[in-house]
Amino acid sequence: MTALHLNTSPNLALPDDFYALLIDMHHDFTPLQSEAANAALILLLANHIGDLGVLRDYGLQLRLAVETHAHADHVTSAGLLAEHTGALTAAPEACGIRTAAIQLQDGAELRFGRQHIRALHTPGHTAGSMSFVWESEGQCHVFTGDTLLINGCGRTDFQSGSAEALYNSLTQVLFALPDSTLVWPGHDYHGRSHSTIGAEKAGNARVAGKSLAEFQAIMDKLNLPKPRRIDEAVPANLHSGLRHDADGAALMAVRPAQGYAGNVTPQLAWSWVQSGEAVLVDVRSDAEREWVGFVPGGVALAWKQWPGMVPNADFDAGLRAAVTTGQKVVLLCRSGVRSIAAARRATELGLEAYNILEGFEGDPDELAHRGRKGGWRYHGLPWRQG
Repeated sequence: MTALHLNTSPNLALPDDFYALLIDMHHDFTPLQSEAANAALILLLANHIGDLGVLRDYGLQLRLAVETHAHADHVTSAGLLAEHTGALTAAPEACGIRTAAIQLQDGAELRFGRQHIRALHTPGHTAGSMSFVWESEGQCHVFTGDTLLINGCGRTDFQSGSAEALYNSLTQVLFALPDSTLVWPGHDYHGRSHSTIGAEKAGNARVAGKSLAEFQAIMDKLNLPKPRRIDEAVPANLHSGLRHDADGAALMAVRPAQGYAGNVTPQLAWSWVQSGEAVLVDVRSDAEREWVGFVPGGVALAWKQWPGMVPNADFDAGLRAAVTTGQKVVLLCRSGVRSIAAARRATELGLEAYNILEGFEGDPDELAHRGRKGGWRYHGLPWRQG
């Protein structure tokens, strides 16, 4: 075995076959930048890698690029690294990163060379967040992303976050690991690289010795600003950081409309939903959602019902009940037609309403088949069937 020394991190064993795995890559970080900026991982060694040159310098073959969740504060480089190296991407299934080759569930194991890591579902910062456990030469390590930080934890006020879920992930899942387990978080703003489970159980300012009610009160009072890059980062990260235009701007622009607030791409609509800015209302019929699929967490409220496509007399009341004061509403139908009518009606009701372009299935192709020319499903955004 050969030890790899980078910056100030303790020595961790480098397998003889020199395979590498990276966790939570940044799209735009540079070599040897500050520890606080990212938690890139070489062979599960929490440290910084700036580019492919580092892999070459150490003779490493990248096998896996792994996400702990869909980040809101930076654009991942996972997709680009995979393109350049032939590595596989992996992400928590519940995060909706459908471009990832491996969709991870709780307890899944990932192998690279002679090593392996185990996925732990640790929701709370986001609904799909995961941590990863690695054991080597008698030492246990856990890579916690934004779930457990040093003397802190991730926020829970957007991207389907939940203070209750995070409390359970911290106290019942991560704190169940041995006290000697080294904790490698995704961020630290004080120049620290790692802690231990024992230290966090004993002294973490947000959770140590706190009841669920006390923890929820702490999280409710944080009042943190919205991440500066969330509108850019979340849509890009749902595609492993690979954007569909030069700088992502076109995907994130509201397009003008008459009679309602505007038209938005599926990617922008989903970023708003993830951040809590908007609620998604699916105006297709119950039959369409059952047969074709639906968006998890979306509000089912038909504009017209099958059979006969009879107008829904309860639409106005249902819409008012679905949208919290101050929220936008984004409306989804099959291909972006009924949702326009619904957006106009929502505007008449005093709501800030947007039509989701392309709808759930997109436009028909030359063979009249849908799902191949745009639409929610086509862009790999979260959906389920049945």
